[in-house]
Amino acid sequence: MKLFANVTYTASAHDLAQLPPDIGAEIAFVGRSNAGKSSAINTLANHNRLAFVSKTPGRTQLINFFSLGPGYALVDLPGYGYAKVPPAVKAHWEETLAAYVSGREALKGLVLIMDARHPLKPGDERLLDWYAPTGKPVHCLLTKADKLSRNEQMKTLKLVRDQLKLKQRNATAQVFSSLQKSGVDEATARIAEMLGVQA
Repeated sequence: MKLFANVTYTASAHDLAQLPPDIGAEIAFVGRSNAGKSSAINTLANHNRLAFVSKTPGRTQLINFFSLGPGYALVDLPGYGYAKVPPAVKAHWEETLAAYVSGREALKGLVLIMDARHPLKPGDERLLDWYAPTGKPVHCLLTKADKLSRNEQMKTLKLVRDQLKLKQRNATAQVFSSLQKSGVDEATARIAEMLGVQA
């Protein structure tokens, strides 16, 4: 299947009770607020407005589902971190995120979006800790790589890979730029691999 050729929005959920049936194969995108998650999804799908891009952190407040074809889905999870939202709302997001990434059977892999200038922040580590017991793979996209020199990109990538290895994460990592559309083929191939399909 041409992975993102026919991607279409299908559903949104505010909490776990509203999730679609736990069947098929899903790949979920997650990251700190303002890490460039929506831009990365739009770039991979070659679609300007698939995921809502905002200058205001924390705008993705729902779990959004997009079909990649029969039985396959892309899931856009709420951002975490410094979003200016009430503590109760933030607590609800974190609880929902933790439950989704640790208990969803259909989830086959996670794409963790991190700003290449600020990787592996405490929130990222916490999410990886929630997810680690599943043993499922995670692929880290170090976004906004265009803000760094080539040398800085390579140093950051090595640092992140070393940290992931040190903590025995089932994880891979790459640099990515939505602005320059760089890293798209590598990311698409890794996502297809996690879903068990052809890119």
